Amino acid sequence: MFLLVGTRRLKLVPGRGQVVTEFILGFPRNSIIIDTLGEKDGRRFMPILMTVFFVTIGMNLTGIIPGLQIAGTSIIGIPLLEALILYVVFIYAGIKKHGGGFFKASLFPPGVPWPLYILLTPVEFVSTFIVRPISLTLRLLMNLVAGHMLLALCWAATQFFLVTLLFTNGQPLGLLGLGTFAFGVVFFGLELFVALLQAYVITILGAIYIQLSLADEH
Repeated sequence: MFLLVGTRRLKLVPGRGQVVTEFILGFPRNSIIIDTLGEKDGRRFMPILMTVFFVTIGMNLTGIIPGLQIAGTSIIGIPLLEALILYVVFIYAGIKKHGGGFFKASLFPPGVPWPLYILLTPVEFVSTFIVRPISLTLRLLMNLVAGHMLLALCWAATQFFLVTLLFTNGQPLGLLGLGTFAFGVVFFGLELFVALLQAYVITILGAIYIQLSLADEH
């Protein structure tokens, strides 16, 4: 919604709102996609990568919104779906450019003595076609689950200690609620940083995987 409103009335001389919108759109476009894939390939894969970036941010930020307090990406469905989409795009890009030679070059890297392929080929298969989508899924999922648990524990402890302070005639134990509240504020800021960082990480890894599938050695 923010991006729709920000791009609805673009002007040659941008106002403050347009400047902010252009910065938000320009960061993943220039710093992640174009820098990794180049202008030509970056434009080809920009729609899917930009979508992954902003969907991830949106789902991540729900984890710090009061009343929700759970990130959409802390449930395995969203990270798994994004990882599978990037995996399919990665395979598609390699086949589109190199045909069947994509799998041959991925499993049998050139310049390696042929007896080593007995050991190297299974490792390449697992790392390229199995570990990549699993790592994309788990990296995003685990980071957001951990952040959600820390925030939930801090706010729950704060509530417990404040209730203790109010209903036990000022028992000193209740003052610990001030400490847990302070930790909650710190973890809130940390979770905001993690939400942005993980959107960056999954997008740039997707771009790198696509770039590797397009590399000339394939």
